[in-house]
Amino acid sequence: MEQPAHNQFIYTVKDRCKVCYTCVRECPAKAIKIVNGQAEIIPSRCIACGNCVKVCSRDAKMFAFAIDKVKKLLREEKEVAAIVAPSIAAEFTDISDYHAFVGMIRALGFKYVNEVAFGAELVANKYQELLHNNPDHSYISTSCPSIVSFVEKHHPQIVSALAPVVSPMVATAMVIKKMHGEDLKIVFIGPCIAKKGEAARDQFKGRIDEVISFIELRRMFSEKGLTEFNVEPSDFDPPIAGKGAVFPISGGMLQTVDLEEDYIKGEIVVAEGRQDIIEVLREFEEGYLEAKMFDLLCCNGCINGPGMSHRHQFFNKRKSISNFAKRKFDQLDVEEWKRNLDTFLKLDLSRTFRIDDQRSPKPPSKDEIREVLKDLGKEVAEDELNCGACGYDTCYDHAVAILKGIAEIEMCLPYTIDKLHEYIKELDISNKNLESTRAALKQSEKLASMGQLAAGIAHEVNNPLGVVIMYSHILLDEVDPGSPIFRDLKLIVEQADRCKKIVGGLLNFARKSKVLMIQVNVNRLIKDSLRTMVLPTNIKLMVQVRTKDPNIECDHDQMVQVFGNLFKNAADAMPNGGTLKVTVDDNSASGEVIFEVSDTGTGISQENQERMFEPFFTTKEKGKGTGLGLPIIYGIVKMHRGAIKVESNNDPSKGETGTTFVVTVPRKPQEMDEKQAIA
Repeated sequence: MEQPAHNQFIYTVKDRCKVCYTCVRECPAKAIKIVNGQAEIIPSRCIACGNCVKVCSRDAKMFAFAIDKVKKLLREEKEVAAIVAPSIAAEFTDISDYHAFVGMIRALGFKYVNEVAFGAELVANKYQELLHNNPDHSYISTSCPSIVSFVEKHHPQIVSALAPVVSPMVATAMVIKKMHGEDLKIVFIGPCIAKKGEAARDQFKGRIDEVISFIELRRMFSEKGLTEFNVEPSDFDPPIAGKGAVFPISGGMLQTVDLEEDYIKGEIVVAEGRQDIIEVLREFEEGYLEAKMFDLLCCNGCINGPGMSHRHQFFNKRKSISNFAKRKFDQLDVEEWKRNLDTFLKLDLSRTFRIDDQRSPKPPSKDEIREVLKDLGKEVAEDELNCGACGYDTCYDHAVAILKGIAEIEMCLPYTIDKLHEYIKELDISNKNLESTRAALKQSEKLASMGQLAAGIAHEVNNPLGVVIMYSHILLDEVDPGSPIFRDLKLIVEQADRCKKIVGGLLNFARKSKVLMIQVNVNRLIKDSLRTMVLPTNIKLMVQVRTKDPNIECDHDQMVQVFGNLFKNAADAMPNGGTLKVTVDDNSASGEVIFEVSDTGTGISQENQERMFEPFFTTKEKGKGTGLGLPIIYGIVKMHRGAIKVESNNDPSKGETGTTFVVTVPRKPQEMDEKQAIA
């Protein structure tokens, strides 16, 4: 499994990350960077709140465990103390009596087990002193290390508002070191990942040796097979806490010293959770809030921290905390508790803060943001859906993140869907082109094999056929036209000539003729092709040349043969008259010229369209076609590096009947050959 970098307490297991952007959405510090669809933690921006760990349903976000370090500490040190967060009652609801829980911790090898709740009471009293001694100053509570980091990194202008008081964890550590000596090793156990980072801060070095979560503690219990039934119950070591047990609940710090959130006076503001703390700090920074104390917790109270083994039954956890606090307070020796408070309130519980500004040194300009929004398809404000699917609250925020290099354009769901539709269309076009190419290749293979056969047959038949033709003509010349056999000889001559024409067609079909490229005007090409036939009077001719440059390079005579044949076929398909339409257009993208020859005739069935270019296949009446015209056309077009296709409808119920032949040839075939050679 991938391990975190130095001082990085949260990391991503990339194999589990499935690009749902939930961690991006839930990170108050926007410390998640998306790289190639993978979510990565940005250590410098991270406040270790653990929101990403809590919301990741695939466990792709993990935090560093310190179990092995704690085991080593217990093996090597004589005296190790465990200081336990007051949220134990919310975590270990499966243990009926907290005395058994304390006994289980001692069974791991800890000499002392103390409540952080007592340190919370010291901290709460220090807050009360601050408010009393500085009535004109506003303070932000600093018990939550994620809040401290959030202000230091992302709201450095209000660092001076952070209450200069250590957290309950540090306060408790200072108390028990005062009682048992500075050499005592201390392990904090709680629901918070950020405590790992707090313990590592320079000013707290030597206070806390290791930090483990409740999840890690449960694993240690499991490895040793410890349950409430196989340990000796025990109570916490002094000093015993009083009301500090309610500290993990939102507003619990205020209740510890009998302070209340007064909505009328508005002097104290209590907020918890990602959205609320972001809003409170922003409004305070902008000068909209003027309360004396902001009691902020990054989680929904410490009873829902990322180090908890389960995050369900939120209100049942609150009830468990309240019952635990009440039960302990009922058993409390109040006089001893007060003496301990008075004694340890004399400790110096002050602390300092450092500005670690992680804001962008130069925010993106509005023009830059607008360009990114355009790339996302957000041309106008109405296009900005602000759906939050990308993990950012607004399209504007997403655009800013893209410019900062921590987000990708593909994170936008509407943009990705639009692109997907475009790709599907392009893929559909590619599939059609591929199918067309496959059909053309199949046709070419078929024609090549038939061409070889035709060439062999034509070669063998040509010589004896020449003899037949020669002698039939001699006999015809020698016979008197009035003779009864003259008519028979004339039929032989006609059919022999027809055989010669067929054989000539076979040779033309099989032979790879040379192409003589010259510059030809398409207008002239169309006119010369029309001269090869007599257009019936009942057929209307329409010619449209829309090409910007009328000149192309081709073999004039061969292309005249192509279009002359197509024109004749079109006329034959309209025995009752119709319209013959010829259009010439440009394909600027490919540098080709497109010729379309359309008729309004009877059309061709789909079955016959698939055989159009087969030699000897014809739809004309017997004796009126050889079936070699279109195959020869196909060969000529291919020799010009072009393509020919047919579109036809012979069903009047589907619309107007007729056929369109589309011939596409490059304007300069030689240049295309050079480009293909380079490619």
